Amino acid sequence: MTEVLLIVGLLVAVFVGYNIGGATTGPAFGPAVGANVITKLMAATLMSIFFFVGAITIGPQVVDTLGNDLVHDTGIFTMRSNVAVLFFIGGALFVGNYAGVPASTSMTAVGAIAALGFATGELNLAVLGEIVVWWIVAPIIGFWVAGVVGRYFYPRINAWVAIEGNREGREMVTVDRSGLAPRLRFGENADRREISGALVVVAIGCLMAFSSGTSNIANAIAPIYGTGDIDMIPLILIGSAAVAVGCFTIARRTLDTLGNDITNLPLTAAIVVAVISSGIVIGLSWIGIPASFVVIATMSIIGLGWGRATRTTTLSDVRAGEETRVSVGALTAEEEGEQSPDIGEEKPENIPKASDLFDPSTTARVVLMQNVVPVISTVGAFLTFRFVPIFGF
Repeated sequence: MTEVLLIVGLLVAVFVGYNIGGATTGPAFGPAVGANVITKLMAATLMSIFFFVGAITIGPQVVDTLGNDLVHDTGIFTMRSNVAVLFFIGGALFVGNYAGVPASTSMTAVGAIAALGFATGELNLAVLGEIVVWWIVAPIIGFWVAGVVGRYFYPRINAWVAIEGNREGREMVTVDRSGLAPRLRFGENADRREISGALVVVAIGCLMAFSSGTSNIANAIAPIYGTGDIDMIPLILIGSAAVAVGCFTIARRTLDTLGNDITNLPLTAAIVVAVISSGIVIGLSWIGIPASFVVIATMSIIGLGWGRATRTTTLSDVRAGEETRVSVGALTAEEEGEQSPDIGEEKPENIPKASDLFDPSTTARVVLMQNVVPVISTVGAFLTFRFVPIFGF
């Protein structure tokens, strides 16, 4: 019976890893794909590689933390309960991925494990409280930092970078496989500044993929590792392989949502979003908090879109109740050295409405699902462990 449960647990862990790949690829490489810098295939390849590097290096420490600190007695991690925990994590993430919304794997996993601890009276409330506080504060920081950048600094950054994703043609960065060894190729009309910007946004996506591997591999394998039946390295290999499958399949939905549907991201905006969200994630990881970079990246995109949409409106206009419109100068990549207009001085006849940049319906769907998915995992796990007698708690 134990061997059967172990096999079932591994299968469910693979299912969780598959959905982690689908949920985390969008926030990491959605800006690069949305700006038409790289293809979805290249995004999936880079995500798989750098996720594994993060998982195999720093990931083991996070696995130990998630399995030891959140509950007082690790004896509650029986093989039977672990299968149930992983089932709720994977099932909830699948709901979000199917809807094309990249839900937070950290929130979903911590919710299921916390539900097990709460149902058995072993939950460490102090640790959970610290995690939840940062989950609330971090996305707010991302939104406001991105909003300030979008309103006050984006045109200046855009003029400095002077690039825009090649949205109508081929991707800016492709792989040439015609020779003995594959090599990178860049768009025919791309200059040195555009190439540099493209490499920057891809490099930051790789950094976010690495960060995801350091924290999210624990969400798939920590409960199984806690039983002591399988060593750490084989579990990381299995989990990373499952993540890679998710990157190449279901992640296409989240790449579309994060790269195209929420806001129309030029490459400059993609760089801004990646820098802000990855910086916050690294800061949280440094202090030992399981980072929900899915939510942080999404709120950074929303904040940047909001900030850019308010550039034509001064504070006095807002008090007077005038309609907010989008700054054309904040939407396009100006020529090098061109001066962007001051806030409130753009020509009204050339200014589209805010909805032309920012899709309210897509944003509402993303925010809703990113809260619903962890709730499904948490509530489902608690009801199961509290009222189903098979678990014996």
